[in-house]
Amino acid sequence: MQTSVFDAYALARAGVEALRQGDPRKARELFELIVDAGQADASSCLGLAYACSRLNDRPGTMAAVDRALVLEPRNLRALILKGDCLAELGDARAACSFYNFALQTAPPEHELPAEMRDELSRAQAMRDRYAAQFEDFLRGQLLGKGLESASARFTQSLDLLLGKKSIYFQQPRTYYFPELPQIQFYNRRAFPWLDKVEAATPDIRSELLAVMQQMSAFKPYVESDPKRPRKEQDGMTDNPDWSAFYLWKDGEVVPENAARCPHTMAALADAPLSHVRNRSPSILFSLLRPGAHIPSHSGLVNTRLICHLPLIVPPDCAFRVGNDMRVPVEESQRPESRDPPVRRLAPRAHGRGACSRGRHVRSDRRV
Repeated sequence: MQTSVFDAYALARAGVEALRQGDPRKARELFELIVDAGQADASSCLGLAYACSRLNDRPGTMAAVDRALVLEPRNLRALILKGDCLAELGDARAACSFYNFALQTAPPEHELPAEMRDELSRAQAMRDRYAAQFEDFLRGQLLGKGLESASARFTQSLDLLLGKKSIYFQQPRTYYFPELPQIQFYNRRAFPWLDKVEAATPDIRSELLAVMQQMSAFKPYVESDPKRPRKEQDGMTDNPDWSAFYLWKDGEVVPENAARCPHTMAALADAPLSHVRNRSPSILFSLLRPGAHIPSHSGLVNTRLICHLPLIVPPDCAFRVGNDMRVPVEESQRPESRDPPVRRLAPRAHGRGACSRGRHVRSDRRV
């Protein structure tokens, strides 16, 4: 039987209407006419799949949805329905893969009709349920073999496997030195010279508070340069929300500022600073105004570490490097019972000098 394009379109509309009227048997007959005539597109195959599903015809549903996905591999409704078919068969991992692919390929929510948003929400709930079941199974197996808490690196690898964290690599904007360790926060114990710096925290904080009596001394951390094209950098260029008071800048001491902070300069006298002419070190008091947010970014090079010493830390602050989020803690508020490598590695809110390399991504709110 030969069917014109117009007839196929009319049959498809009639099949959709039959589904709406609660007559899946008639709908299947209409969609099968289109398929048998070789005129079926992905929508017609999907309509046939829905009709078969309502008739509890699992083989028919699977065959029709597979045909739809051959024609349109990224069809969201077909992907979700295929996930549903596999879920009914008890193949959780396969079902999860289709739900996940639908969620990954879906356009932004505001571009979707309400019905499709609901379907994607259902797919996400199913995907999350299966992911939780897999995590419980995996951790149970590891626990039985004594491997669940083998090391911090192994724990991180599980978070990456389970999709709880993303993989980040160093992506400096100017100079990349190959084969350096991909470490987001270094172990505090590897830097014994920080003992002297941390011991001077009360004096450093006092000098900061004195400088803050003259807020005009702070300048935007990201400043435009008339000799370079202006780059907005996510609204941070010339924005005082993120400001700095430099003691060292571009590899040279700022004499008038250093004179105001003798205890800070003395505390850093023995620090192994990276000296590059016209570039580094940079030592500064970094200040975020209330509600400020530093967009994610990468540094210029991956050949130095950056250290942050928390001096004034209001509530609800966070600091992210790669996939590792830390809450900065002032030295005076840090309980001695906390594990130093974890808490003492908390990113430093004010003052910069040496302790987190490479992909230097920040997302923090601080004064």
